[in-house]
Amino acid sequence: MRPLLLPALLAAGLARSQPPTIHVTVALCDNVHQGIVPVPAALGNGQDKDRNLYWGAAYGVRTWFDRSKAWERVKVPTTAPAHVLERCVWRHRATGAVLVADAWDGRYIAEATGAFLDQAGGHAPLTVNDGRADHALGGGADVHAYVGHDGLMDFAAPPVKAPADSALRRTIILACISQRYFREPVRATGASPLLWTTGLMAPEAYTLEAALNTWLAKGDDAAVREAAASAYHTWQKCGLNAARRLLVTGW
Repeated sequence: MRPLLLPALLAAGLARSQPPTIHVTVALCDNVHQGIVPVPAALGNGQDKDRNLYWGAAYGVRTWFDRSKAWERVKVPTTAPAHVLERCVWRHRATGAVLVADAWDGRYIAEATGAFLDQAGGHAPLTVNDGRADHALGGGADVHAYVGHDGLMDFAAPPVKAPADSALRRTIILACISQRYFREPVRATGASPLLWTTGLMAPEAYTLEAALNTWLAKGDDAAVREAAASAYHTWQKCGLNAARRLLVTGW
């Protein structure tokens, strides 16, 4: 088992000269190809990124970050891998942090899950230029997030490669019961869990943004969890204590 990381080390990515980087893997909601409770057809078409619940809808990643006051879209040339319907880049206004999000065709959720785990282990590095400088994304990112259905409830976790190096990487997994289903795969990557879930949840982008904004402000893990829980309660009206029980940090 990997030893617990000291709080000072958890903020190590923020101490370097380059702004932090975040890579987000979004498995588009798909009524046909995923084991989910069906949502309205327009929201649950995993091949229609512009209306998809987790991407182009009001609380989807692309729409939410495009409307955020804390982030600005950076329109730069990028090449998305196979099965990724769109790749977007944003820059955090206060810190210069760069976020790349990939919208995966919902029928390829297993491949999306594998890509997330590969990158969390430091594999598949990617360089993105935001118009100011080159930034390490993919396996080189500081934070790796997954948003969407928890496919590990339906299929076995793909083989996980040994960590590429000893660099500190954090994970955020906004999917149902992700702590239980992703625990061993994430442990195998060598990454450290910043935020994941203990129960069923709506993986909408306000939770992700609250967590990232707090992390970028150098909040510790407890502060990140509290910010995420507060945002989830605000939009879901589930009760703050219930949100705190749902969204947790650490092993």
